[in-house]
Amino acid sequence: MSTELDIEDVQAPITTAPPEVKQIIERVCRLEKSRLARKSKSAINDDILGIIKEVVQ
Repeated sequence: MSTELDIEDVQAPITTAPPEVKQIIERVCRLEKSRLARKSKSAINDDILGIIKEVVQ
């Protein structure tokens, strides 16, 4: 039971975030997952910045 509460606590900022923030989080997670699958070592900051700019506009 404690584990279930811990997971909810961790996810609370995501589940209560505005839709734009949720979209950024989801897209960055997908990006990171694909980079891990490819074992990419290149910088990710520019990609994340691009996602944020797209969502904010």
